[in-house]
Amino acid sequence: MADGPLIVQSDKTLLLEVDHALAPACRQAIAPFAELERAPEHIHTYRLTPLGLWNARAAGHDAEQVIDTLIRYSRYAVPHALLVDVAETMSRYGRLQVNNHPVHGLVLQALDEAVLEEVLRSKKVAPLLGARVDATTIIVHPSERGHLKQALVKLGWPAEDVAGYVDGERHAIGLNTDTWQPRPYQTEAAEGFWHGGSGVVVLPCGAGKTIVGALAMALAQATTLILVTNTVAARQWRDELLRRTTLTADEIGEYSGAKKEIRPVTIATYQVMTTKRQGIYPHLEVFDSRDWGLIIYDEVHLLPAPIFRFTADIQSRRRLGLTATLVREDGQESDVFSLIGPKRYDAPWKDIENQGYIAPADCVEVRVTLPDSDRMTYAMAEPEDRYRLAASAPQKIGIVQQIAEKHAADQVLVIGQYLDQLAELGEQLDAPVITGASSVKERERLFGDFREGRLRVLVVSKVANFSVDLPEASVAIQVSGTFGSRQEEAQRLGRILRPKTDGRTAHFYSIVTRDTVDADFAQHRQRFLAEQGYSYRIIDAEDIHSGTWET
Repeated sequence: MADGPLIVQSDKTLLLEVDHALAPACRQAIAPFAELERAPEHIHTYRLTPLGLWNARAAGHDAEQVIDTLIRYSRYAVPHALLVDVAETMSRYGRLQVNNHPVHGLVLQALDEAVLEEVLRSKKVAPLLGARVDATTIIVHPSERGHLKQALVKLGWPAEDVAGYVDGERHAIGLNTDTWQPRPYQTEAAEGFWHGGSGVVVLPCGAGKTIVGALAMALAQATTLILVTNTVAARQWRDELLRRTTLTADEIGEYSGAKKEIRPVTIATYQVMTTKRQGIYPHLEVFDSRDWGLIIYDEVHLLPAPIFRFTADIQSRRRLGLTATLVREDGQESDVFSLIGPKRYDAPWKDIENQGYIAPADCVEVRVTLPDSDRMTYAMAEPEDRYRLAASAPQKIGIVQQIAEKHAADQVLVIGQYLDQLAELGEQLDAPVITGASSVKERERLFGDFREGRLRVLVVSKVANFSVDLPEASVAIQVSGTFGSRQEEAQRLGRILRPKTDGRTAHFYSIVTRDTVDADFAQHRQRFLAEQGYSYRIIDAEDIHSGTWET
């Protein structure tokens, strides 16, 4: 296309001109195989990666479709070497298959004998395989199904898993659609997962990932184990399932620090599942406690290593991962791909916002300056102490107070990392503080008061990053974070993205100390939001003090 919206470069980056008339169609066409890296105002940058191309291949897209898309929308001739590389990368997926043999059970089958010989030379793969059936078939012990797929991805030969799934114990689960209807994208996401067998659904915070889980459960009609981040999230899942499905309270169990119930639908927390005693994880036995037909991993980007390891052993169960971002700070996206499954559905945040299902957001970075005396203390501090000093700068307290006053008609969340900083903020704002030390009962009470409007300001630590449903929160003020965590930035913005009853805009403030590592980490955290199309306005603390800023 002589004047297409896309520039395809030999380093595998794709540059999309946002204002071009064909940009929306192009974005939709490349979304299945290209990973969005940056999304500032005018040019969005995507990248072709092996994992992205294999995700597309697993979803049924072939190399010819990908190449046709690149050529159709590219403004200039697409580098021939890149097209060859796309075809060859995608062809690596599925040349090895995990399958069920009528006589020998689970086997690794090769469509390319040379590839099989190559991977057999790997010290990581050979121990996972049994006897050879013929030149292209080797027996796999069922318990090694996940470990094998994990090893093969790391070798660059991702296996297609066509061995199927056990149905698990049947359990009737219907939907109460007399009182609500799923949104079109929620239905598409659940069906995309179901047809694929296992995999990950990526949706923005506030877009109703729990409902996707409920729809998947209705498709499975089977006992379900749901893994969540904490007890508050577990109880929100329970309440949502009682509201949206025909399940009764007696059918839903909670497996947490407080309760150990195993029911047809069991909601367990990552914390209790990863509790270690005398070198073992006793609660991982929950995976084996019933003949589960479906396992749902909420916030799959946070999946702890022990859960990954156990997931490798239960590959015969259907597995659904739910997340707002596949970014993992440990770089283990390939483990999600191999052990939970490929990405089955992904909806850009801005697309969901444009449909009116999440609130529009105004993102503001407020920069404060350390006084000379504190600047010298910071400069002389050990590197490991500098972030805390910068992130906890006393100057931030007054800024938070002024922003909260400016939003006197809104419900405000103040979010931070350091407990002493949060305690002082709670005192200055005359607001309750929720931290990891708060009891589950206390958290639920305060979150309930906030939801009902009895509390206007709530100060929270990172315990509120995930799976906390606060629909009417419309302002978030971030004073400190987990270093440069992009996933945390996404989750914190997500706390205020539920659509507001009056359609108003959400406001997300990040207060950052300039000329310090606080500013460096903030820039890294914000990268994820830029990738989703959000841009930060930067204002100076002096503008806040003088009242010359606009909300």
